[in-house]
Amino acid sequence: MAPLDGSDDNDLLVALRHPLRRRILQAMADGQVVSPRELALTLRHPLSNVSYHVRVLAGCGAVTLVEMKPVRGSVQHLYRCTVRAPWARQVLGIGEASGAGAGESPDGAGA
Repeated sequence: MAPLDGSDDNDLLVALRHPLRRRILQAMADGQVVSPRELALTLRHPLSNVSYHVRVLAGCGAVTLVEMKPVRGSVQHLYRCTVRAPWARQVLGIGEASGAGAGESPDGAGA
């Protein structure tokens, strides 16, 4: 149930205000599926905090739940980063490394 009026960009902007959410998305930038537990270990934050922030990111469409699987009596949730907005990828520093960035001339001429 995604809004069609562009308010999802506002939700993403609000979500990116929190530094841990930005770090979570940066850690997920490679496109691999990852669980909140793995993120908590990588980022050295409590699992409860990371899980909460991953749910917030899922709520605004920045990450997507791709799989749920049983693990030792509980359910492991696996997420993938789905941030596509160029402005958000630039803020996170996860944009594609291209030769022509913002502010460069299209022909790449420097001097």
